[in-house]
Amino acid sequence: MRPLLAAAILCFSVSAFAVLDDQPGHSKHGSAFDSGMRTKPWEIEGVGNAPFPITSKNPEVQKWFNQGNALLHSFWFEEAERSFRWCLKLDPDCAMAYLGLAMCGFNWFSMETPVFGDKEFGRYKTFLKEAVKRKDKVTPRELMYIEAYEAATAPKEKERVKVIIDRLNTIAGQFPDDLEARAQAAFFNIGKISARDNEKVIQSILAKNPMHPGAHHASIHNWDGRGPVVALDSCVKYSEAAPGIGHAMHMPGHIYSKIGMWHEAAIAMDSATRIELKYMNDRLALPFETWNYPHNRNYLCYIQEQLGRVQMSLQGARDMLTAPRDPEYNAGPSGMISGQGGVALTRALIKFERWDEILAPGSVPWDDSSPDGKFMRAFTECFAYIGLGKTGEARDRLDTMKKLQKAIFMPFGLEMEVAEALIGLAEGRKSTAMALLTKAADDDDKQRKNGEFFANDPPFTPWTVNRILGDVLRAQGDHGAAITAYEKSLVHEPNDAFTLSGLALSHHALGNIEKASYYAGRLEYVWSGADEGLKWLTDVRKLGLNAKPIAETPAKERTYNPKSLDKIGTTNWRPFAAPKLEVKDVDGKPVSLKNYAGKNVILVFFLGEACVHCVGQLKSINDKMSDFEAQDTVVLGVCSASPESLKASTALGGVGITFLSDTAHENARRFSSYDDFEDMELHSTILIDKEGKIRWKRTGGDPFMKIDFLLNELKRINQLTRF
Repeated sequence: MRPLLAAAILCFSVSAFAVLDDQPGHSKHGSAFDSGMRTKPWEIEGVGNAPFPITSKNPEVQKWFNQGNALLHSFWFEEAERSFRWCLKLDPDCAMAYLGLAMCGFNWFSMETPVFGDKEFGRYKTFLKEAVKRKDKVTPRELMYIEAYEAATAPKEKERVKVIIDRLNTIAGQFPDDLEARAQAAFFNIGKISARDNEKVIQSILAKNPMHPGAHHASIHNWDGRGPVVALDSCVKYSEAAPGIGHAMHMPGHIYSKIGMWHEAAIAMDSATRIELKYMNDRLALPFETWNYPHNRNYLCYIQEQLGRVQMSLQGARDMLTAPRDPEYNAGPSGMISGQGGVALTRALIKFERWDEILAPGSVPWDDSSPDGKFMRAFTECFAYIGLGKTGEARDRLDTMKKLQKAIFMPFGLEMEVAEALIGLAEGRKSTAMALLTKAADDDDKQRKNGEFFANDPPFTPWTVNRILGDVLRAQGDHGAAITAYEKSLVHEPNDAFTLSGLALSHHALGNIEKASYYAGRLEYVWSGADEGLKWLTDVRKLGLNAKPIAETPAKERTYNPKSLDKIGTTNWRPFAAPKLEVKDVDGKPVSLKNYAGKNVILVFFLGEACVHCVGQLKSINDKMSDFEAQDTVVLGVCSASPESLKASTALGGVGITFLSDTAHENARRFSSYDDFEDMELHSTILIDKEGKIRWKRTGGDPFMKIDFLLNELKRINQLTRF
């Protein structure tokens, strides 16, 4: 090792990883600005019209503030923050821009969070303090907004939501033409006043701006789980008001799925997924960097299940499971894209009784590293063994579930009771098993009526318990009781095809041909585009009813045709092509990614030899260079130093990394490794596969130091690209 490099590494090791705001890559404005978007915004089309007049020395600020405000109305907080930060770039003393940044964190989601400390909300508290410092530079109306959030987030304030509602209502009263106070209040009102009273607030906004995106969005949330049919008009208008935002398609999908408009729900959620994915590909964002994409895709998987589109649902689930992972972002079984993909995959496999597929080695990428992963495997395999009549193996898996129950994230108590009951039936204990299954069905019915589950997410379980009870009763020949159970199930999953099939079969068995035909017709409508050979539809068709499709929906809906949505973009994540790399090597010769075709590339944007952290990262990578080479991987280090200085550097000598020059930061900008707000370079580590596509990246004020993760991810990438 060269002496200067050794000295630099020693300096790095004794620094105890201290992060100072004046270090390279860190914001000079403080740590609050170190995270979040750090590249300039662009004019996003189709975000909706929600003007919010503010005071600024620069007239261009108003345009970006309006965009940020419209994005807030659709919960696109990351992009709203980018717009507000650009306002500060144009006018560093703009108080309302700081308030906009604060509102990205102090929102309907967070204001009632029990833990409201600096660790969770420190950034937003800092932004608000900066707005408060500039209170003397705003109008009386703007001052009321700043003081509203100041009062609601005061350190000892326990009733934050009540305070913000009262303050917003005061603004609305004093400034009747200001729709934004009412629009914000409409979200905070949810659950605090009756849905009907809140709808009056929403309608007062729509009377003046019929296409206000926030008002329609609030109406959907206001009625979601309370009376979803009331929100149908806002479902249509929200997607029309903000067609450029995936969430404006996604939220109508919530409503449509809850009222059994599965075709319309699929159109909404598929459109949302495609819009989000197009944005991600355009902005070099990966699935783990946004909760929207996996949430959309999991919900779409569920809706496709309900439409009998089994292969599409399974493909979506598997694509989520093969998407990039990250050691820190989106942690937890409900947040990680792998968690959402796992839920979607196991839910569909159980629902469509793919027992052999569940148990086939390598078919499901089980996560045995956590209690949740172990439980999901035991849960899924338990029902597979029940379906195959292997009671002993099923009992073994149920025992594993019981041992893990207290350690898991999601409540599966009722599902375990279902497994216990089905195993009991197979063991010949009919009386006790049926009593347990009936009780589980009643409990499930009560919990769903109380809105305890699935208010904002697709279910993680494959069925209502009453649907399973109906199937068991029908198999026992008790068709009257089966019909009762199925009807209860249909309340919670309207137009559920599995339940419609059971109703048609049981009514036919009782000689009720008219009702059997009616339910068969509804099944034909819902599964008009279903995969071939699904037994639930095949068994009904064998009855010879020749039923015509019957649309039993609260409103007319379009037929889901995925190909018609291709103009928006693709549905499933695929690695996107890396931007152009046009740099020079230490001899001044041009270099591009084409020079490394057929190799994986770790592309490291670093801040030069003066950055101790950068040198430490490069040293850590170099220490494992033989491991990287074993994965067919080259490491390229790019910085703004000239080729001559890179060649002459002693600090960067003696390592197996190829150093490249990007003197004008053009490549750093293309790879989003440049802070446009403060005009400075950022640290980036990017994994590019053998086809020149980005598979993983991390950008920020500090270099990525988890080198073993990079190696493991490269191994996974190499494994995936073999198939």
